[in-house]
Amino acid sequence: MATSACSVALFVLIGVAGRAVSAVTDGMLPNGHFEQGPDESQLNGTRVMGRYSIPHWEIYGFVEYIGSGQKQDDMILPVPEGEQAVRLGNDATICQQLSVVRHTYYSITFGAARTCAQAERLNVSVTPESGVLPIQTVYTSSGWDAYSWAFKAKHTTVWLCIHNPGHEDHPACGPLIDAIAIKTIRPPHQVKSKQIADNMLRNGDFEDGPYIFPNTPWGVLVPPITEDEHSPLPGWLIMSGTKVVKYVDAAHHAVPHGSYAVELVAGREAALAQEVTTVPGRPYRLSFSVGDAGNGCDGHQLAVDAYAGRATLKVPYDESHGKGGHKRAELEFVADANLTRVVFHSANHHIKSDGTLCGPVVDDVSLVAVHKNAARRRLRM
Repeated sequence: MATSACSVALFVLIGVAGRAVSAVTDGMLPNGHFEQGPDESQLNGTRVMGRYSIPHWEIYGFVEYIGSGQKQDDMILPVPEGEQAVRLGNDATICQQLSVVRHTYYSITFGAARTCAQAERLNVSVTPESGVLPIQTVYTSSGWDAYSWAFKAKHTTVWLCIHNPGHEDHPACGPLIDAIAIKTIRPPHQVKSKQIADNMLRNGDFEDGPYIFPNTPWGVLVPPITEDEHSPLPGWLIMSGTKVVKYVDAAHHAVPHGSYAVELVAGREAALAQEVTTVPGRPYRLSFSVGDAGNGCDGHQLAVDAYAGRATLKVPYDESHGKGGHKRAELEFVADANLTRVVFHSANHHIKSDGTLCGPVVDDVSLVAVHKNAARRRLRM
């Protein structure tokens, strides 16, 4: 986190311990839509002047209170949920104090939109952890994307802060923020297989993941993650520099199995991965579903490249017409190490007719040990 943001967090902890603490439950944070705004006396144009002017939030730096449809030069500023949002200018921060369960894992979901800066990013922190989320790529036609970030609660009371570390010539050239929610997620324990047919992967069906806003059809982006214990998609890593994968729900997408899946929207620039303990020389079978999210990603040959250790498999989904559907695939391999990394990425880049990125869906992933005799019989066939 930027030095100034760290200073803000420490100052908040020391100076405002007496403020009301929000006991969190799954769903929107108190005033997470920012529909409760400052009094007119606390505004200078759109800039919020008081530290406590927005109910349930504390602000630092150049923070603006934006109404839906408001214009900046020739640009209209949309608001995805309700009528109001906030904009974080240079080095600006919004914070809310939360009451949580110690040692419990949580995922934060929030809506963000770029304005006039070119390489925008956000620093999300829950004391004492923080992470930088790149938001320069837009994945929806509305300009708003939902992002997720996870943390493990170290204390029963924590501060959630979203900070814009950017410094633009125009102090108001910062991202818009709206709709902030939280969800409890399962701890990323290693799977302990007792039977040879047990799935060795954690969260292989993707049923545990970040909160998805029920009224938004574009899912939630899971940014690059290097530590799976803090992933909003428990058990899985997102390997990339600046690109993401998209977590989608069956309410708005064609999902092969259950209620959730992952759409690989960044081509080869982002991979979904998980490391599993294996026995060298033992055969294994990786099974998974590849499909079409039913979101208009048509006219393309959707395909997924799958890797398990040194073994690879390209799985095309030629039946795609942008209306859903999926097929099952299998990759058999013999482990050559104590740890095997399972990896998926889209074989190609795909763009919908509205100019937004899309890709194949992966779901219902399992890795099982195979009896050596069964593996030999299969090889002879």
